Amino acid sequence: MVTAIATINLKGGVGKSTMTAALAEFMAGRFGKRVLLIDLDPQTNLTTMMIGSERWQELNKSHRTLKALFEQALDSRAHAFDIEEAIQRDVSPLSSVTGIDLLASSLDMIEISEEVAAWQYEEPESLEPLSVLKTAVDKVGHNYDYILIDCPPNMGIVTRNGLMLADAYVIPTIPDVLSTYGIPQIQKRVSMFTEKSGHSLKALGLIITKYRKGTNLHRDTIRTLQNAVLNFDATAPQDRTTAERPPNVIPFWVPDAISIAGAAEYIDHRTLTKRYGGGDTVETLHDLTEHVMMNAKIYT
Repeated sequence: MVTAIATINLKGGVGKSTMTAALAEFMAGRFGKRVLLIDLDPQTNLTTMMIGSERWQELNKSHRTLKALFEQALDSRAHAFDIEEAIQRDVSPLSSVTGIDLLASSLDMIEISEEVAAWQYEEPESLEPLSVLKTAVDKVGHNYDYILIDCPPNMGIVTRNGLMLADAYVIPTIPDVLSTYGIPQIQKRVSMFTEKSGHSLKALGLIITKYRKGTNLHRDTIRTLQNAVLNFDATAPQDRTTAERPPNVIPFWVPDAISIAGAAEYIDHRTLTKRYGGGDTVETLHDLTEHVMMNAKIYT
C-alpha cells in the first residue's frame, strides 16, 4: 500500500527539496522502493535536480507539468492533462538508482495557484479545489511504495492539495531561530486544514538539515526542540497551553556539507556515496530514510 509524505517549511533555503530528493534516492537505491516525486514548488528545484533544466523546458512547453493539471481543473477547454504522459520515469541522474518517477513543477505554478485559490474562495465549502492533485494521483498511486510531495514554502492552496494527498508530513529545518520559528504556525495551519477537510495526517517529525556540530547555536536549538516535546509529554493534559504536541526531532541530523549542496546539481555521480559525499553523511541519510519509512508505516 502506498504511503504519501509531504515535506513542508514556511521558510525557504532550509534544504527542503534536497532532502526530498535524498529520501527518494535512498528509498529506491538502498531499500528497493518505488517512489513517485511530486514537485509542487514553483521554484522547480526538485524537478531540475532530477531531470535537468532542458528536459524541464520540454515538459513545460508540451503541457506535461503540474501547471497543466490545475489548468484543466479550472477550465475544461484547457489542454488535456494525461498523468501517464506527464510522469517522468527513472528520473534520478544517478545511473545506479532506478525506481524514481516524477511529476514536474512549473515556474507558472505561482499564477495558477492564485486562480485555484479564487476558485476555492468562490466555493468555500467545496473540497474539489483541494482535491485536484489527489484525484489525479489516485489513478497511479498503486504503482508506488512511497509518494514524496515537495510543497511550496507557504500554506496556500497548492500546498493544501499536497496535504490532501499526504498521509504524513515532515518538516526539514536548519536548527536556528529563523528556520524553526514558524514550526508552530505549520502545525496550527495543518490542524485547521484537517478540521476543514476531514483528512487527517501525521507529523513524522523535524528533519535537521545543514547541521554544524561545532556551532553552539545549532546544538542549543536542537536541545530546545527536544525539550519542548519532553515538557509537553510531562504536562498534565488539563495544564497544556496548546493542544498541539511539538514534533519530534528525528535523531539523525544531516550535516552542512559541500557534498549535500552539490547534490542539487544535475550530474551523474553514479552512486549515492559519490553524490552525497560518503562516510558519515551517507550513513546518516540511510538511517534517516529508514526512520522515516518505519514511522510512516507505524503511524499512518
